[in-house]
Amino acid sequence: MKYKNILLFYFSGTGNAAFITEQIKHRAIEKGLNAVVVNIADTKTVLPEIQPDSIIGFCSPTHGFNMPPIMLKFIGKMKRNQSKNTRAFVLNTRAGMKLYKLFTPGLNGVALILPAIMLRLKGYKIIGFRPIDMPSNWILLHPGIRSKVVTSIAKRCSKIAQKFTDKLISGRTVYRGLISIPVDLAIMPIALAYYFIGRFMLAKTFIASDKCKHCSLCINQCPVHAIQEKQGINYWSFSCESCMKCINSCPERAIETAHGFTFFIWWLILSVLTTLLTNFLLNTNFVKANLKILNESLIFNLCSIALSFFTVFIAYKIMHFLLHYRFFNRIFTYTSFTKYRFWRRYKFTQKFSTDH
Repeated sequence: MKYKNILLFYFSGTGNAAFITEQIKHRAIEKGLNAVVVNIADTKTVLPEIQPDSIIGFCSPTHGFNMPPIMLKFIGKMKRNQSKNTRAFVLNTRAGMKLYKLFTPGLNGVALILPAIMLRLKGYKIIGFRPIDMPSNWILLHPGIRSKVVTSIAKRCSKIAQKFTDKLISGRTVYRGLISIPVDLAIMPIALAYYFIGRFMLAKTFIASDKCKHCSLCINQCPVHAIQEKQGINYWSFSCESCMKCINSCPERAIETAHGFTFFIWWLILSVLTTLLTNFLLNTNFVKANLKILNESLIFNLCSIALSFFTVFIAYKIMHFLLHYRFFNRIFTYTSFTKYRFWRRYKFTQKFSTDH
């Protein structure tokens, strides 16, 4: 055995990354290593010293084809490895699905590439670079996967995590993530767009319906403290990671995704407001004098980006105010897919833990 210690840093919303981290931890202990697990969202945790003969692991879900900002910031603040002998691995859980007996993979984007490069620049030797296709929990876009399928995917991923651990602690390297590099590079623009724009927009799609009992569970459990109670109604700030913890753990199913309102706002931005602003700018003397550089398509795109933050922020403020009124609260709620029972919540952690 090549190592004596393993230090695991993780971030998790609905429990996928936490589950895989635990699988690695238990396997490492079985093999005789000292294992320490650190939840980076826990601000009270005192970070341990990196011991000699250690492996450092970073495990996180994939958000918008990237590592969540909280994990990237954590890696960015890590001290430079002076010895340059410390080994590290990066592991991301991504949106796995199952069609009959076929397990389908999710996509990485820059979720592996970017943190691996950051760690390498800090002097760490990358010995592991792998995705694990845990069940998709992205219920903004699809209903939660059935519990039977979730359990099936989780069992498979548990075995993958254990084999991955065995290889690393025996001194081998695992670069399974390199297989999807061509696809990852192709969707890199989407990952960058999500990081700089998309994640802020998604943060403003959550609402609390009139079923909310004000138990403050979502506020207290939010890993990034993005939920506040303002004027008696829960409010999601731009720091929301869209990790789905709140919407999946609410005991009253009172947290919804405002699909109807969101579609309306984006139609307003992309079809009406952007067109009006573009037409206005095209008639200004400055743009007319620089039409070779500032073509209509470029102006339209710049206008849509400029309007996005402002309009979404103002629209969410208006919606938050209107939520105080039962009539509007019901409109926002009943135009949300998540309101209806067929749009299942994601309950992987509880179900799998109970079965095992």
